[in-house]
Amino acid sequence: ARDTVPAYAQRLAGLPLDDPQALMGAWHELPLLRRAEVQALGDELHSRAVPADHGQVIEYHTSGSTGRPLSGVETELSHFFFGALNLREHLWQRRDFAGSFAAIRTNVAQAQLPGWGRAIEAVFKTGPAVTLPIHTPVERQLDWLLEQNPDYLLTHPSNLRGLLLLAQQHGVKPARLRGLGSFGGQLPDDLRALCRDVWGLPLADIYSCEEAGTIALQCPQVPEHYHVQAENLLVEVLDAAGRPCAAGATGEVVLSTLHNFAMPLIRYALGDFAQVGPPCPCGRGLPVLRRIHGRARNLLRLPDGSQHWPSFPARDWLAVAPVRQFRLRQTAIERIEVDLVTARPLEPAEESALRQMLQRRLGHPFQIVLQAVADIPHSPGGKFEDFVCQIDRQESAA
Repeated sequence: ARDTVPAYAQRLAGLPLDDPQALMGAWHELPLLRRAEVQALGDELHSRAVPADHGQVIEYHTSGSTGRPLSGVETELSHFFFGALNLREHLWQRRDFAGSFAAIRTNVAQAQLPGWGRAIEAVFKTGPAVTLPIHTPVERQLDWLLEQNPDYLLTHPSNLRGLLLLAQQHGVKPARLRGLGSFGGQLPDDLRALCRDVWGLPLADIYSCEEAGTIALQCPQVPEHYHVQAENLLVEVLDAAGRPCAAGATGEVVLSTLHNFAMPLIRYALGDFAQVGPPCPCGRGLPVLRRIHGRARNLLRLPDGSQHWPSFPARDWLAVAPVRQFRLRQTAIERIEVDLVTARPLEPAEESALRQMLQRRLGHPFQIVLQAVADIPHSPGGKFEDFVCQIDRQESAA
């Protein structure tokens, strides 16, 4: 990176690259590379001498769900690792490759496919696959899912939650469905329980990002643990002072890619926060993340200066009103605006009960403004956040 990537020539100058022990000592002194900087540097982060045996250079684009869309490049080799980790995830979750696989996600058309993808089909004979774009209305998604009747379903967490709530309302389930997977978004606290309650199925979640691929996979023995894919990435979880977090502590996730020599990301702070987990009893030996939190913009800011990631279990909403979808936006330090999609117009008593429930969940008597809407669209990247803070840090501190 220092020798072939213009942006790193000065950034890595002076590092003792020929002395591994000294390098590890100096590692934490390296400045973090933040998303805005990656965006500003552009092709200054691209290598001028990609090794020929790493294959072709492939361009990618992130969704821009943070408001900062990125373009980047990777090699065929780094893409190969993504396929290998995809295969590993199927094997860990003991999926039957003879079954059918459905994906409702971004960057796909509605299609019928002969197999589960090139990486899987290179090793195993698989059943067919079907895909549906994430922006399809959830009612149509459920109809499609019942028609296709797959063995496995993969989609974004917020989309899966919408499907489950609608299926619960109608009392339906694809007859053959035996496994659920999610990726590409923060996992709501109640989603695993909702999967069991509505369809009687476990959920396997994947932690990933477009810039670096698969970050961590859910342990098949201890579902609360996510195993960092350490063969593919160096993952650090750092506290506010930039020190590594101990088990049980929450900090900022910082990545260093190990195989993408076309555009190395060294100490890249992608904006996520995670809790470090203890060693896993499963014996895999990979580092553990106990919980993946949202990004800084998903932190609720309270008037006393404290912050936390709020959660909104579906049972709390449904116990009060027929809510089909919701999104909360903190627009001022004392104000929360709530977009609501409901099965029917709410009664005044239901609205009052919703406000009280939210104030309890949020831990403060915020001004709660309810707004009925016909639909709450996903971001261009297909992601959905049920809470977003829209005030800046200076205002919240004041």
